Amino acid sequence: MSPRRNRPKAGGSSGSSDDEGRRYGGFQSSEHWQGEEWSVRHVAGASAAGKTYRCPGCDQEIASGVAHVVAWPQYGGVDDRRHWHKACWNAKDRRTTKVQRSRNAPRY
Repeated sequence: MSPRRNRPKAGGSSGSSDDEGRRYGGFQSSEHWQGEEWSVRHVAGASAAGKTYRCPGCDQEIASGVAHVVAWPQYGGVDDRRHWHKACWNAKDRRTTKVQRSRNAPRY
């Protein structure tokens, strides 16, 4: 019986985008929206622990530890990233330009 290998096999590049996607608990893809290519990363809830974000789709908070989507224009920078609820990202084409809130909803 051979001993167990504890080191990664040679030939793999460290720091690749595939490794980075796994590190943050999700996978990354590319989507076409509003005439641009967008990079979309799905973030697992465990990777989002301790942080809250504001969803641009519904203007509500994404609570700490909730799985969500991070999207940014493909050629955009770090400042262009936006954190969306998964449902809001999937419904982005069906939303109006002005977010409608109920009377009792908090205004942030």
